[in-house]
Amino acid sequence: MPLRAISLSEQTGAAPGPRDTSRKPRPGSRRVLILLTAMAAIGPMGLNILTPAVPGLGVTFAAEPAAVQLTLSLYLLGLAASQLVMGPLSDRLGRRPVVLMGLTLAAVASVAAIAATSVQALIVARIAQAVGASAGVVVGRAIIRDLYDRDRAAAMIGWVTSATVVAPMLAPMIGGFLDTALGWQAIFAFVALVSAAILIGATIALPETQAAMMRGGGIVRFLEEARLLIATPQFYGYALCVAANSAMFFVYVGGAPHVVVAIMGRSSAVYGMWFALASIGYMAGNFFAARTSARLGVHRMIWWGTLLTLVAVASEVALVLLWPDGGPATIFVPQIVISIGSGLLMPNALAGAVSVRPQAAGTASGFTGFLQMGLGALSAQAVSHLLDGAATALPMVLVMLGFGIAGLAAFVGLVRRGSAS
Repeated sequence: MPLRAISLSEQTGAAPGPRDTSRKPRPGSRRVLILLTAMAAIGPMGLNILTPAVPGLGVTFAAEPAAVQLTLSLYLLGLAASQLVMGPLSDRLGRRPVVLMGLTLAAVASVAAIAATSVQALIVARIAQAVGASAGVVVGRAIIRDLYDRDRAAAMIGWVTSATVVAPMLAPMIGGFLDTALGWQAIFAFVALVSAAILIGATIALPETQAAMMRGGGIVRFLEEARLLIATPQFYGYALCVAANSAMFFVYVGGAPHVVVAIMGRSSAVYGMWFALASIGYMAGNFFAARTSARLGVHRMIWWGTLLTLVAVASEVALVLLWPDGGPATIFVPQIVISIGSGLLMPNALAGAVSVRPQAAGTASGFTGFLQMGLGALSAQAVSHLLDGAATALPMVLVMLGFGIAGLAAFVGLVRRGSAS
């Protein structure tokens, strides 16, 4: 998995010449890739690691459950909204200073959370923690695009994503152990130590990957590059592919627990087992994308990922309609296939979004990440209302099918049409 500096024509958006297969790997490339993976994992880890301690925090701070829940929901909102700032900042100031600033903020905010004496103070610390952690997510994608051409960037995003999927899966287990053994403060001490360790690694090993010429020109050039980006229909096509596919996942995450436990009458342990299988499917899709995207190309991978998710979710709708008492398998078996398709689509659509104008890769990454997480959060909230009083999983799977169709429309109507024009 060698890293390489991309050519001047790739940086400036000019038509690329024949592929150069003679370039040598960049020194320390594997170390940089591991560092990018760790940076990307901080955000989702920080969200999920606190979940086991949330019930106890209500007792500790004598706070209402709704107030304590803000430590999660506002963290997610902060993680989404701050990408709109961190991405453009990395285009203007460079990747390295924004990453170091973000990791420092994440570590300091985690320490501040330990000292919190009220739920309000804890919420403020959590928002600051999310803002800092967002730098690793959004700038990491821009760094990958700095180092690779579009198709290789998709492969590398696939490698990074397949590794970072593990973090949110393990985080609740780690948080539960720390909360039980040492108290909720230990969770934030752990996040502070991890953030500090990654900060030290970035300080030592992370180079400035954005070409110096891209940081020149002042605010006028920066605004012009951002304007050209947001005036390109292809960019919206890629971003909407990412957002629609993510919304499918958030609908599933928000609705499946209610479907399995409340409607089907199964235990939360059964839900957890099936959820883990679906997560493995996403990792498998990411792994395949990492191995094949550079060879098959971004558009072909998005196409096959989109079709796979659509066929699977249509099958899910049919199973729910024809076999309403079929149990968890009716929604989770198709979901495994959906997850594989998502694993193919997501890294390639992300790579496409940050490659429309490589000069504004940070801005593109930030906008796409905000749209992805914002639409996902709204979708998860909406499906909970749609399932209230439902007798089957039909409302959930129909919404998922709608987002699948929307993603296909965005790809065909904006990305493919823009490529042909």
